[in-house]
Amino acid sequence: MRSATVTPEGDRIRWVELPGQEPARVYVHGLGATAPAYFTEVAVDPRLAGRRSLLIDMLGHGISDRPTHFDYTLESHADALAGALTAAGVSAAEVIAHSMGGSVAIVLAARHPRLVSRLVLVDANLDPVPRTPGSQGSSGIAAYSEAEFVTGGGWEEVRDRVGPHWWSTMRLAGREALHRSAFHLTRGTTPTMRELLLELKIPRAFLLPESDGPLPGADALTEAGVAVVAIPDCGHNIMLDNREAFVKATAAALTTQG
Repeated sequence: MRSATVTPEGDRIRWVELPGQEPARVYVHGLGATAPAYFTEVAVDPRLAGRRSLLIDMLGHGISDRPTHFDYTLESHADALAGALTAAGVSAAEVIAHSMGGSVAIVLAARHPRLVSRLVLVDANLDPVPRTPGSQGSSGIAAYSEAEFVTGGGWEEVRDRVGPHWWSTMRLAGREALHRSAFHLTRGTTPTMRELLLELKIPRAFLLPESDGPLPGADALTEAGVAVVAIPDCGHNIMLDNREAFVKATAAALTTQG
C-alpha cells in the first residue's frame, strides 16, 4: 500500500501498487466502491499485467481518508487524484475507470492532461441524471438531503436497498463522502462529462453492457474517435461479471493507436 497527502488539512489518498514497467496504469473505482476489490483480478491477468499499476481509492472511499470538510465534487475528486498521482511520480498514465470513477477520470484528463495518455471508461456517467427517491445508485442517494442521508435514516435505507455485494464496499465510504459524491455525480460538470470527453485528443474507449442497448450519443462519440464497445453477458460491473470479455476489450483498447 502507498499513500499521498492531497489536501491542505493532511488527508491522504491510498492505493495498492503492483510493480511493473512505465507508463503506469491507474485503476479508478465507482461510487461506494474500492479499486482493489473491483480491479485486482483483471489487473494481474497476463494480458494486462506487467505495467506499474495503481489501484487507487478516491477520498472518502475504501482505504483512503474520509474527510468531512471536503466537497467531493467531480472536479475536487479529480484534483485530489492528480495530487496523488503527481506525488507518486506518475505521468501519461493509462487510466481504466469505472462508473463515477470514469466521470472523474474524464475531468482528470481535461484538467491535468500531462497525467493521462489514454482512457478506458467502464460504463461511466457522461451526463447529469435526475435524482429519484428509492432508486438504485447515485440517483437514489442524491435524492436525500445530506442531513437525511447522514443522520436521518437514509444511510440505513440505502444499505438495505443496495444488497450485500455493493454494501461490502459502500460501508467503507464516509457518509458525507458518499452523499456528496452522489449529489455531484448526478449534477455533473460544466461542460458536461460527455462534452469534455468529446474534446479530448487522447485515445479513448467506452465499454458498456450489451444488454443496455445502444449508448445514447454513440455516433457523436465514435465520430470524435471514442471506441464504443458493447460487452455481452454482464451488468454494470463489467470487470466482475464478465472478466474474460473485459480483459480482452481493455487490452485491445490499450494497444490501439490513437
